[in-house]
Amino acid sequence: MHTKNLFPLPIPARRALRKLGENIRDARRRRRIPTALMAERAGISRTTLYQIERGYPGVSCGNYAAVIFCLGMVDRLAQLVDPGLDHVGLALESDMLPKRIRIPSRKSSQKPGKNYG
Repeated sequence: MHTKNLFPLPIPARRALRKLGENIRDARRRRRIPTALMAERAGISRTTLYQIERGYPGVSCGNYAAVIFCLGMVDRLAQLVDPGLDHVGLALESDMLPKRIRIPSRKSSQKPGKNYG
């Protein structure tokens, strides 16, 4: 029984998942790994592997990660949203940096009740 998704996935995201699935399938084939063996190594069913290779959005992120790990590409997964590669985020962050940095005065940095003299 399928339930209607109240928040459909945007078309660019669906395309990206489909491309990811195709890339996973191609990587598995290049390594000459049969679907049954890949599913066993990843701890998933062959049906789930089929869905991953077609980019189904309902498959858990953990299952995608397990398959990517089995392909020996988990380091690329860790770089997926690397802050150093986030050009938009870095640009926004640099716009919010303070224009001036002031050194706090000595009087305001001393705690009340202490005699520093």
